[in-house]
Amino acid sequence: MKTFYNFALCALAVIVLVLIFGFSRTEPYYGPPADFVIKNAKIVTIDRDNPRAEAIAAIGEFIVGVGSNEFIEQFIQEGRTEVIDAKRRLVVPGFNDAHCHFGSINPDYLDLRYITDPKIITQKVAEKVAEVGPGVLISGGRWEHEMFDDPKWPTKELLDPVSPNNPVSLSRADGHSVLVNSYVIRQSGITKDTPDPFGGEIQRDPVTGEPTGIFKENAKGLLNTRGVRVQRTPEEAEERSMRNWQAAFDMAARLGVTSVQMPPGGSFERYQQFMDMGKLTMRVYIGGSLTANKSRLQQYLEREKQYPRSGNWIRWGYLKGFIDGTLGSGTMMVFKPFEDEPDKTGLPQMTYEELENRVVTADAMGFQIGIHAIGPKANYWILNAYETAQRTNGKRDSRHRSEHAQILHLDDIPRFAELGVIASMQPTHCITDKRFCEKRIGFERSDGAYAWRKLLDAGAKIAFGTDYSVEPLDPLEGLFAGVARQDRFDRSDPSWFPDQCLTMEETIRLYTFDSAYAEFMEGRKGMLKEGYLADMVMYDRDLMTIPEIEIMKSLVDYTIVGGKVVYKREGVQQ
Repeated sequence: MKTFYNFALCALAVIVLVLIFGFSRTEPYYGPPADFVIKNAKIVTIDRDNPRAEAIAAIGEFIVGVGSNEFIEQFIQEGRTEVIDAKRRLVVPGFNDAHCHFGSINPDYLDLRYITDPKIITQKVAEKVAEVGPGVLISGGRWEHEMFDDPKWPTKELLDPVSPNNPVSLSRADGHSVLVNSYVIRQSGITKDTPDPFGGEIQRDPVTGEPTGIFKENAKGLLNTRGVRVQRTPEEAEERSMRNWQAAFDMAARLGVTSVQMPPGGSFERYQQFMDMGKLTMRVYIGGSLTANKSRLQQYLEREKQYPRSGNWIRWGYLKGFIDGTLGSGTMMVFKPFEDEPDKTGLPQMTYEELENRVVTADAMGFQIGIHAIGPKANYWILNAYETAQRTNGKRDSRHRSEHAQILHLDDIPRFAELGVIASMQPTHCITDKRFCEKRIGFERSDGAYAWRKLLDAGAKIAFGTDYSVEPLDPLEGLFAGVARQDRFDRSDPSWFPDQCLTMEETIRLYTFDSAYAEFMEGRKGMLKEGYLADMVMYDRDLMTIPEIEIMKSLVDYTIVGGKVVYKREGVQQ
């Protein structure tokens, strides 16, 4: 009996070790020494066959071993292998932002994020006008009127007294509405008699009918914001641009972002330039605009040959389209009117017939498609269009996407899995928009808002990102949103629809491996596994165990891309 008892204890110990460290390779290694090793770590691999490890080794860009300290020791050669002692710190795969408007950081941009007093807008514009002089465009944004102490839309009266001789253009946080001053309205030839364009709205004073300064969706296309250009030589302009791009890459590395997936607008040439210089510190997946123009689509195919999916750094991505606006601007497409604006049901950006034509045409040529769809009716439309494409062109591994998939009709949730459509979602939108979601659409319809758990339970694929610069690029904010669904600033605020909360490991997986799946890279990226790209992040504390309140206080100690340290926090001891 005692022998059986001892055997049972040993078996239990083995099971516990397997659960903690997973199944790792243990056979002897006879290859070349590793270039890079992390040891004494708590590694969350996101590899379900080997979920935890202590150490990891890489040669060149790729991981060659993941397992115990003892196993990885054989990869180390003194004087050849760079070794980081993690001292039990957490290591996770590098974060892959599945929807990101990445670009250079403009130091002249007026950042109005999180302000609660609209008078700050006036103050900042006045300061910038004094700095640049008359005629120069003042640009900025990221204001959110729902955060104002009095949550009303701002108007041109905030700008006009301090900017009579400058064009001013300040985008709302979602980028779907903009506040301009009277200078811009006059320069654009817009009056109270100017009609709203299709898919757009000129906000008007209810008494006078005059434009208030807010232009939504396609109405932004009416605006002429041209201003006096700051005079720089071509050399000065290029030096400034390179400096601003470097600042953006440095920010991403500091935050542990090792990959981004971008809608059209990204500069292949600029990324190639940094890659040629050996200064590209993150991987990019850039696409084009969704169109039915076959000549344009053919041009895209040529670009795809230049940056094929077989590459690891700069790759051709998906075709991006828009079908509606946003929750915050009150322009997303809904089946029944908004609670706070009962005369409105959103602004479609094209007819359904045009949407379907674009989707079917692009799908027939083999492109991946991602369509901005916030509201339930918008998501219903794009799912219908994707379904039509499958019937017309045949089913394939297209991995078409709903970019945002924020508010869903419950009946449409199973269709994501049935059609193989990826929900490309941004968890921080949940904790931003929860403040006003029920005001817009009520409690019942909000049950389909940011429905992560419902989608996963239905078998759908989700890819997490940020929608930067609509939201901050920092993955920690997304991790907090995923597990807490609480306000960033008011921690007494209860979790919103807590049944949709995720575990920390699930949230990391959606931000890494499942994001890699969304760009056809799940075989090379997104987990810490032998043969995968050596992209990883080390934190100063254990995100798996700390209280939720500490998540956003965490700091990245190291960011590693392709087996090379691209960021080390100042003061960190190796």
